[in-house]
Amino acid sequence: MAGRCGEVVTLQLGHYANHVGAHWWNLQEAESSQSQECEICSDVLFRRGVTLRGVETYTPRLIALDLKGSVRLLRDESSVYEDRRTRHSVPAWKGNVSVHREDPGTLQGEDGALSPGHDGETAPPPGSTEMTGSVWSDFLQTQFHPKSVHLVSSHSYGGDMDGLDSFSQGDVVFKTQLEEIEDRLHFFTEECDYLQGFHILCDLHNGFSGVGVRMAELLHDEYPGRGILSFGACPAPSGERDPCKAVYQLMNCLLALGPLSSHSSLFCPLSVVSSLGRRPGPPAAFPQLLYNAGVQYHSSAVLAVALNAVTTPYRMSSSGLSMLHFAEALTFGGRKMLSAACSVPFPLEPTMSLPDALLPHLSSAPWRSVSPCPDATAAFTQSVVLRGIPEQQHTSDLPVGTQPQSFLYMCENGEQVLQRYLQELCPRTLSMAHLVKTPCTLGPSFPQFFSPYVTTDGFTAAESWTTATAIGQIPVLSALQTSGALGQTLRDLCAEVSKVDMRHWLNFSTAAVEPDDFREAIEEVRSLAHCYREGGESDDSD
Repeated sequence: MAGRCGEVVTLQLGHYANHVGAHWWNLQEAESSQSQECEICSDVLFRRGVTLRGVETYTPRLIALDLKGSVRLLRDESSVYEDRRTRHSVPAWKGNVSVHREDPGTLQGEDGALSPGHDGETAPPPGSTEMTGSVWSDFLQTQFHPKSVHLVSSHSYGGDMDGLDSFSQGDVVFKTQLEEIEDRLHFFTEECDYLQGFHILCDLHNGFSGVGVRMAELLHDEYPGRGILSFGACPAPSGERDPCKAVYQLMNCLLALGPLSSHSSLFCPLSVVSSLGRRPGPPAAFPQLLYNAGVQYHSSAVLAVALNAVTTPYRMSSSGLSMLHFAEALTFGGRKMLSAACSVPFPLEPTMSLPDALLPHLSSAPWRSVSPCPDATAAFTQSVVLRGIPEQQHTSDLPVGTQPQSFLYMCENGEQVLQRYLQELCPRTLSMAHLVKTPCTLGPSFPQFFSPYVTTDGFTAAESWTTATAIGQIPVLSALQTSGALGQTLRDLCAEVSKVDMRHWLNFSTAAVEPDDFREAIEEVRSLAHCYREGGESDDSD
């Protein structure tokens, strides 16, 4: 049971969403394994179970969908199972015996855990940034329940002919897999004492956008009064973009944005690039990260850190805030689509206080957008989370008679410092602030793409390290915002999609997406964009 916080069921839909999810679960695993008392309640996301052998397990409350061939190393066996080869070595039947070995992608089994397997491959060692061509199961460290992973056999990962390319193909997949999805969904929800809601993490750029929309509709209808927080993941292009795939991505995003916003308590697109259009723009630049945005193993790690931070408020052991109330506090006036931003790692030197670290950023926040929109200069509402600042560094002890450089130095505790900072930075924004001492703990498979100025504890050093060092934890500052920047992104998307001639794209025109459907989707997104107009701003679509 998750105590006061209540349980959350997570749904991961698509290969890139599962990339982000693998890093996300590795972060949860690393965090929960720390010996010190953690402010985050891991029972919100994890469930306790018992195998047929009586071994206790602790696995994510998760349903992950992907395509056939997308999982390489996950195996339907682990140390919690008895040895199946021994179990079947003396068959009761005395006649002829034929052995049928099932594709490991089916992942069926009793209540227990699925371990990441190792066919001669391992996660990268500390200090490495390899695995550029990996699938998400290659670096997954967390054991999954046998009911968690379901592979869609009608489509293949990486195939040119039978991939899941269009929104409507995802719609068809959801309908054909509905019975299996509902069975797994009921398994996880019916054992909850207090189900506070769901996370949906889905691909936006391919057919899983259609699966995500139908999943949000299902949860909205079947679980009224529960929070539904949806996150649409979109990777940065790796090299030269295929023009055809770029158009498909454009149309998939357009068809998904309106319904995901409508049927979710809040919806946040996640990407390290600044646009959902065919020209995505340069990736987000983090001063202390040396990551390759075109490598999914890297970009998904950045998004997982951001996701881990922005979802903190309703996962805290001391919090009485449910995910539904959290969403309602941020989304009013029809603004159910939000953007995310983070500072990874938050720039803090070991001898600095929090006021010292925030002082250079009074006019411009240190975070960078991890949503497909520009960095927001202002917001209507925002939830800001700062994690990993030791309590002794929350305030500054100035010598007697010293004139403080800023009002930040006059605050009595870290919470006041953060609140006063946000009031100065965003005076017209309704801000919720959360200061959490627990840092973001990185597991052994997290990419070591940090600059040589980052210490083992994630702080920023004045001088670079002469030898490679594994970073075990980092402080993170994150923001989840409703901002005017989203309105411009949505208007730009509508303008670009309006120029697409549907008749040229066979998969869409033959998969039950008609021109009228597109026109309706465009109008829905335009209406959503209208909600983000700031005072005096004109709307070109008018």
